[in-house]
Amino acid sequence: MAVAKEEGIDLQVYSPDRFDLLVTREDEESILIDGQPVALPDFVLPRMGAGTTYFTLAIIRHLERLGVHCFNSSQSIETVKDKLYAQQILAEQNLPTPKTMLVKFPVNIELVEKQIGFPVVIKTLSGSQGSGVFLSKSRGEFDDLMQQIEATNPKANIILQRFIKSSHGRDLRVLTIGGRAVAYMERNSGGKNFKANVSLGATGSPHPITPEIEWLATQTANILNLDVAGIDLLFDEEHFKICEANSSPGFEGLEQAVDIDVAREILHFIRIRLGIFNRSGQVSKNNNGVKKASATHAKSEQLTV
Repeated sequence: MAVAKEEGIDLQVYSPDRFDLLVTREDEESILIDGQPVALPDFVLPRMGAGTTYFTLAIIRHLERLGVHCFNSSQSIETVKDKLYAQQILAEQNLPTPKTMLVKFPVNIELVEKQIGFPVVIKTLSGSQGSGVFLSKSRGEFDDLMQQIEATNPKANIILQRFIKSSHGRDLRVLTIGGRAVAYMERNSGGKNFKANVSLGATGSPHPITPEIEWLATQTANILNLDVAGIDLLFDEEHFKICEANSSPGFEGLEQAVDIDVAREILHFIRIRLGIFNRSGQVSKNNNGVKKASATHAKSEQLTV
């Protein structure tokens, strides 16, 4: 919000539960906030990530149909929200990903051991900041967990991934904006946790860029059509595997580890993409002296417009 003000952008934040939408031919009055029609913004910046509900996706889709630019699009948000689907797309493009298996109950442990092996990483299909990710170190531990899940929620959607030993407790987060890799951070839990999320106590430090890292990150973002993305890479001996892509990456830890103003980078990209400049190269302004631009931002089901 502070950076937007400095950049001359009128940025407003809204929670999705304040919205109503109408499917009507009177398009300009089909989006309501607090029950009242509102003027359409220049852009929307959704910030719900994996927590994006069907209702919120419907709002984003509706805004897109009305010609509002959304960064990221509803399609790309929905794609990366489903971790298995995203892995299928990346594998189709011959990109390196951990071997992944979709769970069905009752679980055939013999097949899991043969195809994936133990330890094994267990993930819910949707989750962020390390939530819904577990590590079963042995066949017995895995069997106990699967029986518990089957007893409580037999329709749970779960995937299994081969554990990459060399990446235990560490990974590489690459921030991409507009198809460019703009920042790199190694996250390390110091052996306290097999997950390397900063939100779970891991620390971040700068990491040198290599052509392989840059190529994997930018290819992933482009294939998944992500304007702004956090691409997580696993250390695989001397190379890397793509763990997952995030459509709404947090950047507090990244800014602490690397000298970058992420909010400013995102807003500069949006201004360039939308061509919001005058002949002098400055952002163009309306009659009130401010370029009106709405964004969607959110934490735990908040939408900014």
